Amino acid sequence: MKKLKSALAFSLCAAAAGVQAQTELTVYTALEADDLKRYAQSFNDDHPDIKINWVRDSTGIVTARLLAEKENPRADVVWGLAGTSLLMLKNEGMLAPYAPEGLENLSPKFRDRDEVPSWVGMNAWMAAVCVNTIEAENEGLPLPSSWQDLTKPVYQGHVVMPNPNSSGTGFLDVSAWLQMMGEDEGWAFMDGLHNNISRYTHSGSKPCKMAASGETPIGVSFAFRGARLKDQGAPLELVFPEEGLGWEVEAAGIIKGTSKMDAAQTLVDWAISREAMEMYNEGFAIVAMPGVAKPVKHFPENADELIIDNDFAWAAENREAILSKWQKRYDTKSEAQ
Repeated sequence: MKKLKSALAFSLCAAAAGVQAQTELTVYTALEADDLKRYAQSFNDDHPDIKINWVRDSTGIVTARLLAEKENPRADVVWGLAGTSLLMLKNEGMLAPYAPEGLENLSPKFRDRDEVPSWVGMNAWMAAVCVNTIEAENEGLPLPSSWQDLTKPVYQGHVVMPNPNSSGTGFLDVSAWLQMMGEDEGWAFMDGLHNNISRYTHSGSKPCKMAASGETPIGVSFAFRGARLKDQGAPLELVFPEEGLGWEVEAAGIIKGTSKMDAAQTLVDWAISREAMEMYNEGFAIVAMPGVAKPVKHFPENADELIIDNDFAWAAENREAILSKWQKRYDTKSEAQ
């Protein structure tokens, strides 16, 4: 009995030591909640010695929070935030350069250009227009095929899109329009679109969710959310406007000054692993590792050809000015936060 008690005591001490040895990371993310749950579980299965405290919100809100905490960072890692936001953090000197294991397997488009990158990409999400075919028919609305179509008077009051100040999807749209059309024509287009907007949301997926539920006939959103809702039976048609699609890299980086560097590097290594890429591909047609992605249901087969040649450096450098101008012109239709 004495030996049994001693063995039990040793076992309990070992378990306690194991719990004490677990490293905690604070990770800021804008990943979709349903995907975050899957990714987190898979990482936890591979690395039970690392506990992650997740802080999740929309892209603009996470970015603003990180910048506000510049002098006193609370996060150790950023995982699943827009590449333009990571570029802003890099320019502010907030990221710790790190070349993760498997870096050589990534497409050059999905990494910081420095030899030792400050951020690495995971996947790309691209714009799409979600149209509720039942509501569109009830309202007598033709199916749009272009961005310019959405400025036609017939769509007045029937379009919802994300606010770019809080939504990464909203910002990729605005940035893409300015790059595709030029600044003067881009703002003129947004003036026309604004006439038809009923509401700007603070979530990139919400316009598509609203279209799926019939709250609006048309939601400017992103392809991943539309494809998933359509697969669940929503009466949606996904439109990929012919002028081209804005897109963003979901990226990861380590916050400079973290005291948990080993664990942070382990997470970033995992974030660009083949295992992770295959998980990303369940919802995203384009991933950072060439040769991994398989066709995704309801996505166009030529997704690579539809996305614009996005100048991420320009978007990052001009982000604050673009958002300020957008807010002055259009914020009156934004929903309350």
